[in-house]
Amino acid sequence: MISASHNKAPDNGIKFFSLGGTKLPDEVEDRIEKELEGGRLLPIGDGVGRIRRFADAEDRYVLHLLATLDVSLAGLHVVVDCANGAAAGISPRAFKDAGAQVTAIGSDPDGLNINEGCGSTDLALLQATVRETGADIGIAHDGDADRCLAVDANGNEIDGDHIMAILATSMARRGLLKDSTLVATVMSNLGLEIALDAAGIELKRTAVGDRYVLEEMQAHGFNLGGEQSGHIIFRDHATTGDGLMTGLHLVAEMARTGKTIAELATVMTALPQVLLNVKNVDHTKLASAKDIHDLVIELETELGDTGRILLRPSGTEPLVRVMVEAATMEHATSVATRIADLVTAQLAL
Repeated sequence: MISASHNKAPDNGIKFFSLGGTKLPDEVEDRIEKELEGGRLLPIGDGVGRIRRFADAEDRYVLHLLATLDVSLAGLHVVVDCANGAAAGISPRAFKDAGAQVTAIGSDPDGLNINEGCGSTDLALLQATVRETGADIGIAHDGDADRCLAVDANGNEIDGDHIMAILATSMARRGLLKDSTLVATVMSNLGLEIALDAAGIELKRTAVGDRYVLEEMQAHGFNLGGEQSGHIIFRDHATTGDGLMTGLHLVAEMARTGKTIAELATVMTALPQVLLNVKNVDHTKLASAKDIHDLVIELETELGDTGRILLRPSGTEPLVRVMVEAATMEHATSVATRIADLVTAQLAL
């Protein structure tokens, strides 16, 4: 896949997938990068490979999406932001074919305007359009359409954690959630875990990245997982995150229950979250920094069940990310600042 994902056109890239349609493991991607950087890939004769074109790919994909639904979306007005990317034309069509009234924005890609002032990383246009048109919900994709975020009728954002809470509780209620388990990453808000626990659903956490979510799902047979960013995987129907499928199933729950998306989103209350990026530090020494870990343990004990702390060293730059959730924003900020200050003092370059 040629993809800028949620980035602008200059940051375009390539995604490789396995024969089974899944993202490749890290080690395989690393090998591909080394081969490309080595300059040894010179196609010769019949070693060039072949191209197979599927003229009806869009039709087949939309039919597959619709086959996963059990209700009509008739009577619901949906604004779909296609991010001037892969979803352009296809996502509005899928929602229309499912019965919804559709207003499409960000659906005129020219090869350069992908994610420009639209899409899941810039919701302002979607929020304004939903309010202006009186729509029931807004759906935002990113450039390659593997993400889905939403906004309610008043333009309030509904992130991936809330979407997962809505979908997981819906599937559990209908007996469709495998082993009553949802898979998410360590970045998902503690509020998601609290909401799921109240519904009798277990949350399994993985490292950050939808590939790790999928690996956990495959290893244990779970069928729903995702990320706060809006990558949601329905393993019964797909091998990767699918923003169109996510959006359709989110609106389907509105049709199924007769509730607004704002009402559905109340299934979860997000705890205040603070994320600090501590720059210019030797992130490679974080694992052995005893004083920092001792402070984290002390503060975690203080937070108890009402919050959590996550320290993540960057894999690409001299930076440590400090994430804290607590009952109040003031408490979260205080805890995060104490940790960040110690990280700076002990690991500064």
